[in-house]
Amino acid sequence: MIAILKLVARLALWIFCPRVRIEGAELMAARGPLLIVANHPDSFLDAVILGAYYPRKLHFLARGDVFRKPLFGFLLRSIGMIPIHRAREGREHLHLNEGTFQESVEVLRRGDGLLIFIEGICLLTHEIQPFKKGATRILESAQAAGIQPMVHVVGLGYSNFRAFGKVINVAIESFSEEAVFDHARHRLDFNAAVREQMVRLVRVPDEVVVLRKGLFYYLNLPFFRLVSDYVWSRTAGTVFYDSVLFGVLLVTYPIYLVTLSALFHGLFGIPMVVTMLALPVGFRLTGMRVVKK
Repeated sequence: MIAILKLVARLALWIFCPRVRIEGAELMAARGPLLIVANHPDSFLDAVILGAYYPRKLHFLARGDVFRKPLFGFLLRSIGMIPIHRAREGREHLHLNEGTFQESVEVLRRGDGLLIFIEGICLLTHEIQPFKKGATRILESAQAAGIQPMVHVVGLGYSNFRAFGKVINVAIESFSEEAVFDHARHRLDFNAAVREQMVRLVRVPDEVVVLRKGLFYYLNLPFFRLVSDYVWSRTAGTVFYDSVLFGVLLVTYPIYLVTLSALFHGLFGIPMVVTMLALPVGFRLTGMRVVKK
């Protein structure tokens, strides 16, 4: 199931993000307990990208309020997300974080990968925000349980946050120092060392994606305009436009492809599979161009 989800996500990213450049890709093959600490410039899209390209299943710490609806909570947990509750979303839920940290340690005990966005907030910016204590608390608890996970530091950089089509830099390094927590001061030392490394890894691409107005552009345009206008009406003033747009397109674009393919088959006799392949592939190959800013 996870392998299928990764494949679908990578195919969707191939269109939505026509260039994803990964530095340190060889580290993604690491086995054993792994904690990934990353910056958080573009909401849920950050997790989608790392989850799609790391070959192993990753568990994610995500804002707890999105889990409060039972259906959403079930679906998010089924793909490895773990709720983390913040004071701004209601202090009455903070006691639930004890279970979150225990669950995170269990992920590492099983030898799995855990991703945490160490800033604890997304502001659509590449400027690193002050770090929260979640990563250090998880590491400290893991070490107390006899678990010594590897630590990857990740820097994500986007060419833009709101336009369709983007260039993304993903830079991955192993943590530059040994993470030891036998004194309260070590939490601050860890965060300071990670911050220094992460600032160096966040590299904003110097390219942009230009859309070419050809046949495949205009065949996809009505659907994209409809979806993007709807998503903007629901997310304006928030940091979620990019990630919600990606998610809605991922779910609804296949429906559009089937509908348009059936129409073309009825009108012109074109086999449906031809149209279903030609629209996204043609748009990706002929309708998008990466150029220097």
